[in-house]
Amino acid sequence: MIRKKKDSLEWLEFELFAPYPEVTAAVFLRHGGISTGNYHSLNAGSGGDDSNENVVENRKLIGKTLGFKNFKICGQPHKDNVAFLPKATEEFLNDCDGMMTNRTNEPLLIKHADCQAAIFFDPQKKALANVHAGWRGQVKNIYQKTVEQMQSAFGSNPAEILVAVSPSLGPNRSEFINYQQEWPESYWKFQTRPTYFDLWSIGKFQLTQAGILPEHIQFAEICTYSNPQDYYSYRREKPTGGHATIACLNRIIVAEF
Repeated sequence: MIRKKKDSLEWLEFELFAPYPEVTAAVFLRHGGISTGNYHSLNAGSGGDDSNENVVENRKLIGKTLGFKNFKICGQPHKDNVAFLPKATEEFLNDCDGMMTNRTNEPLLIKHADCQAAIFFDPQKKALANVHAGWRGQVKNIYQKTVEQMQSAFGSNPAEILVAVSPSLGPNRSEFINYQQEWPESYWKFQTRPTYFDLWSIGKFQLTQAGILPEHIQFAEICTYSNPQDYYSYRREKPTGGHATIACLNRIIVAEF
């Protein structure tokens, strides 16, 4: 991961996307905002006890840092729906955990703490998706659904799609004491020890099963629970704030001489 800083805001970028100036992909850490307490300081989430005014101001700070005025945001109800912009209605966006687009200058914002935020980028079709995958989304296999949606909407070839995944809950902290009721039996093999699951390996498995090449996948492999100095974690402390992971297609201007 490439760590960057501007003024008091810090964010991560992915080496996977470094060769592609046509895409902006950034995972913001918890520094540089105005929220306090458990939400300190760049809380980009919603709900909880932090004020809406704080969240809006924090998102404005993020936008200013990247040069964006507005973000597209979805409801993230832990389902497997992915909205195709600009066709999606506001009602459908509220029922989605992901957004995809082939339009430039349309930044997509995913809110997350322990959950995975995954950016799908097709450099051939110039299309991308930004997706929220909590464990419920992984059970529903939202990654498979996203690949299928990109195939349908853009004609994407899974073997050409690049996928980068944010810091999230690590294998040593992902305990599911009721896993027999929560996870299909086919996923029980991903336990690292009794009741603890490797959600990173599950994500990689689902992506490769969907046709993404292993060399086209980058997981941050940074545990949000274990790094309180930089990351929010719902499992570590409740209530807590949320990070913003941003994905946007940039309009590339080619000079003519």
